Amino acid sequence: MEAARVIADELPDLPHLAELPGRGPGADLTGRAAALLVDIPLELAGPRGWRIAEHPGRDMRRAQSLLSADLDAMEEVLDGYQGPLKIQLAGPWTLAATIEQPRSLNPALADPGLVADLTSSLAEGIAGYVAEAAKRVPGAVLLVQLDEPSLPAVLDGAVPTPSGLSRVRAVEEEVLRDRLREVLTATRAYTVVHCCAPGYPFGIITGAGANAVSFDMSLLKVSDYDQLAEIAEAGTGVLAGAVSPLGQQPDARGAASGEKSAADGRRETEERVRRTPTDTAKSIRELWRRMSQPPERCAEQVVVTPACGLAGASPDRARAALRWCREAAAILPEMMGS
Repeated sequence: MEAARVIADELPDLPHLAELPGRGPGADLTGRAAALLVDIPLELAGPRGWRIAEHPGRDMRRAQSLLSADLDAMEEVLDGYQGPLKIQLAGPWTLAATIEQPRSLNPALADPGLVADLTSSLAEGIAGYVAEAAKRVPGAVLLVQLDEPSLPAVLDGAVPTPSGLSRVRAVEEEVLRDRLREVLTATRAYTVVHCCAPGYPFGIITGAGANAVSFDMSLLKVSDYDQLAEIAEAGTGVLAGAVSPLGQQPDARGAASGEKSAADGRRETEERVRRTPTDTAKSIRELWRRMSQPPERCAEQVVVTPACGLAGASPDRARAALRWCREAAAILPEMMGS
C-alpha cells in the first residue's frame, strides 16, 4: 500500500502497478508471470528458481495472492482516477529463459514446442490480467509493458545450460518476433517492451508490433541511433531510461564512455552528485538532436523513466527517482523549444 501511494503521489499523470520482488518468490518477475499462466502450472525449484510442475500448488497460490493484493492496493489508491495507467509483466522470451522444463534442469527456451505453449498460455493470461486491471480502475487507459531483460541473450544464443559449459542455441529473429507479437496482440492495449540489458533489439521489438520502446539510455551505442531515429520518425513511443535510483544519472554519451581512469571516475561521480533534473532533460534533448528529430515531437513521444527497475532501491531513493523523472519531464517541453 505504501508503494502504491508513493507511485500515485509522484507520478500523478502516469502511475503504474507496484511490484515489490523483495517480498520473495511469487513477487519476482518470473513468479508474477507464473500467477497468470493458463494450464501451465509452475513451482519453485529451490534456489534455481521456477520450473514447470505437474499440478498447481502453494507456490502458484502465493504468486496469485500477491498479485491480487497488489491490484487491491492499486484499486484503492487510484479510486476515481482517469488517465493512463501502466501494468507490466515478464515477456515470453524472458519467461522461457528463466524457468526450467519439467523433470529437467534445462531452460524451457531449449524446447521450441514448449516455448510456443508458454507463449499461448501467457497470451491468454495477459488478456485476463488487462481485463482485471480495467475493472479495478475503470477510468484508466491501460498501457501494458512486457519486461524482456533476457531478449538480447536469447537472440545472441547466450542463455546458459545448467552446466554453464554451453549455451542454448540462438532463436531466429522471425520466431522471436512472432512469439512476442502473439502476446502483444493479446493485450488489446497500448504496448511497451522494456529491456535494460545491452543490445536492445529495436527492430525485432517494433517489428512485433510494440507501440513503444523502453531502454536504458546509458547502454546505447552509436550504432543504435539510426535505428532509434527510424523508430521515432515512425511515431513510436520512446520511454527513455534516464534516471538511476542510485543517483548515477545516465547521459546521452552511452556505454562508449564506460572505460575511464580512476581519476575520471571520481570526477564523474562528483559531477553526478551535482546533477539536477534539468541535466537529465538536457541529456534527452541531446539524444533527440542526435537522431535529428523535430524538437516539437519530443514532448509528445518521450516519457522520462528510471533506467531500470527500482527493486534495489530503498523507499526514499525510489520516491526520489520517481520525483526526478517527473521534474525532468516537466522541464523538457520548454527546453526543446529553446
